[in-house]
Amino acid sequence: MKLYHEVRGCSLAVDIVARELGVPLELIWVDVPKKLLPDGSDYYKINPKGQVPTLELPNGEYLTEGAVIMQYLAELRAGTDLYAPPGTLQRYRIMEWMSFIASDLHKGGFMPLFKKTTPDDYRPIARQLVLARLTWLNDHLADRSYLTGPTFTIADAHCFTIAMWAEYHDIDLSSWPHLRRYLDRIAARPSVVAAKAAEREEARRLGYEGRV
Repeated sequence: MKLYHEVRGCSLAVDIVARELGVPLELIWVDVPKKLLPDGSDYYKINPKGQVPTLELPNGEYLTEGAVIMQYLAELRAGTDLYAPPGTLQRYRIMEWMSFIASDLHKGGFMPLFKKTTPDDYRPIARQLVLARLTWLNDHLADRSYLTGPTFTIADAHCFTIAMWAEYHDIDLSSWPHLRRYLDRIAARPSVVAAKAAEREEARRLGYEGRV
């Protein structure tokens, strides 16, 4: 299968989950602002939404939306700790977190800070929204290792990817010690080390500067 991926993108979470599960993916790096593939072809022909991630399935179909792709991959390795069994409350807790991360932390939180079209007078408001969400996350993690308990799940891969965007906006995470330890714990996982190494290699190839 192929993963259409972006440097500094939310698609990193999918790569982390695939590596955790031992599901091999061919990484196709997308220039999302220009909607171009490495060969110069139109990415819109792969994903009409023009966003990453997109997963190309063995039958040639495409699956989009990171939260859905991560659940799909976890189902390929049913029985792993990354995703709880169907019908259990734990599974719904994981889904609950996936929804919060995608809507409140990603789209409603960090995304306005990334967009050049965000009005200047709204940026301080958007930043305060992000800080409030990070404070809430920090408090939640005060008495647990991962979002839903002692076990790393797809929700943690998702949360790590989005929460680490704080670095790109000069948000000092030392103000949230529980969150900082949580992110450091995840960053040390072999799957994350490997996924970040692949991202840095692509960033070097592109000549990107900054923290990756």
